[in-house]
Amino acid sequence: MKISIISVGKLKEKYLKQGIQEYTKRLGAYATIDLIEVADEKAPENLSEADMVEVKRKEGARILSKISPDTYVISLEINGEMLTSEKFAQKLDQLALHGKSKIALVIGGSLGLSDEVSGRSDYALSFSKMTFPHQLMRLVLLEQVYRAFRINRGEPYHK
Repeated sequence: MKISIISVGKLKEKYLKQGIQEYTKRLGAYATIDLIEVADEKAPENLSEADMVEVKRKEGARILSKISPDTYVISLEINGEMLTSEKFAQKLDQLALHGKSKIALVIGGSLGLSDEVSGRSDYALSFSKMTFPHQLMRLVLLEQVYRAFRINRGEPYHK
């Protein structure tokens, strides 16, 4: 299975980079992991609604340019479906059983995802109704993907 994590913005924090490197290394035993960063759109603090839509549209176009037509897309969205770790593991397992060998997990920028990205998404996933820094979500997402593979293989880890 090839899993791409597509996220907006450059990761700067050393501690997050280290955690992401660790889980990417661990996941190498189960899948090919591709971490893709797209540039975030520079925007002033006080944006109008139209400006916010435009920022998300530009970031969304960058995201969509990284997704091939045969890729199953899971977008992280606050209004997506919330799953337990076990149910997320089942979801990934079912995708593999149905021949979905290319999966993209998409994390939007600070304003979220554009309608175009949400429309391209095959499944919307939510980790919480809370808002998290999108840089931190990369690490949390990778850990959950790793946990899912461990669960699906019956390997100890998820307790």
